[in-house]
Amino acid sequence: MNTKKLFNMQKELDSHIESQHRLENEDLFDRKVLALLVEIGELANETRCFKFWSLKPSSEAQVILEEFVDGVHFILSLGIECGYDSLSSITSGTSAEKNTSSQFLEVYESVHRFRKSRTENDFILLFESYMKLAELLGLSAGQIEQAYIAKNEVNYDRQREGY
Repeated sequence: MNTKKLFNMQKELDSHIESQHRLENEDLFDRKVLALLVEIGELANETRCFKFWSLKPSSEAQVILEEFVDGVHFILSLGIECGYDSLSSITSGTSAEKNTSSQFLEVYESVHRFRKSRTENDFILLFESYMKLAELLGLSAGQIEQAYIAKNEVNYDRQREGY
């Protein structure tokens, strides 16, 4: 996955949104953190990995990929906000979690840790834990990059249409 390219695309989208909504002087960090947490929850809901009481299967792979990419947008945006947008690559990390539900909890913990510290190391750990989740969900870096590029264009369209 070409992280540099995605950071650049996200930087342009963030700039466009902040300009269009006159948010250039606003501190958006906590709102972006909350948005990320909501997106992670939406992803968990589509996977249904925690719904031990239900027999209904998870959503189709394409839906899960699209929900995953929504989280990537906010992770990149948080990295940009903290000046960590020069990272050239992110791996899937070294999480010992073996199941999806546990990895979701690890991602949530990583978000909270990064929110408090705002350090580069905790940002990398957050991104890596999210990529580990992708691995557990069967998503490849190539799929994620392609879906990110497609969703980025959708986000621009939404802004043009007054979303």
